Amino acid sequence: MTAIGSIPLAVQTYYDGQYNARDSVHEAGRLIGRYTEHSAPVLAWPQRVADVPYGDSPTELLDIYPADTPDAPVFIFIHGGYWRALGKQDSACVVPALHAAGVTVVVIDYDLMPQASLDHIVDQVRKATAWVFHHIAGYGADPQRIHVSGSSAGGHLAGMLVTGQWHADYRVPQDVVKGAVLLSGLFDLQPLTVLLPNTWMQMDEACAMRNSPRFLLPPPGAAQACPILVCCGEYESREFKRQSTDFLQAWNARCLPGAWVETPGTNHFDLVLTLADPASPLFVATLQLLQPQPAA
Repeated sequence: MTAIGSIPLAVQTYYDGQYNARDSVHEAGRLIGRYTEHSAPVLAWPQRVADVPYGDSPTELLDIYPADTPDAPVFIFIHGGYWRALGKQDSACVVPALHAAGVTVVVIDYDLMPQASLDHIVDQVRKATAWVFHHIAGYGADPQRIHVSGSSAGGHLAGMLVTGQWHADYRVPQDVVKGAVLLSGLFDLQPLTVLLPNTWMQMDEACAMRNSPRFLLPPPGAAQACPILVCCGEYESREFKRQSTDFLQAWNARCLPGAWVETPGTNHFDLVLTLADPASPLFVATLQLLQPQPAA
């Protein structure tokens, strides 16, 4: 008996489970609810600059939380939700700890599947990053110190900002991103073309390849390649862990700077809340990444 294509049903069932993040976590819905709960008071901050357009579509919006100090580093956060759920209103929970450390935080929205294609979403994230580069100085931050991060689908989208030759099309320098924090990302989308997520992703093989950071790496020793931090929750599935470790190994194999961050006791969903904890190893490593890097 077979499932999609020539994949045995038992094999597909196994891998569908491996890529079902919700099934890997008890009370996943409650943990996701904590994003909204912890974000609500931040959305009411008087210094929040809300719903700034970064494109022509009415949905292409971002929120800016300017630092209290001038020429601050910039941290762009991209929400997860398997490209089909959540939004910037659920992601302000990452802001307070970073803001208290003198960082300007930008949280972006993008259109969701199945109404939007993956190509469209990747375009939006790159467009938002270009907007930040061209305009963030007007909010007191340093456009030469832009860093990106995201969780799950957001980790993939952040990966698409540090790979690929997209920069000229968006009028930004190749080193526009100075560092990235990639949380529980998916970096090789080929397996998803025959698994449950493709019921809403609707990818063919070509789409999966052109949107897989794993196959869009900068050339060995590229001067424009930024340092990256990669991590997964301790209790994530084998496939989610493999995706992250394989990507980091491929990055390092090209003599590009990257490191793994251990996050003990975490799962796919509370890893984001760990980023919001100033005492966590993930936050400490992130803050170190945001500091000016010595010249090569």
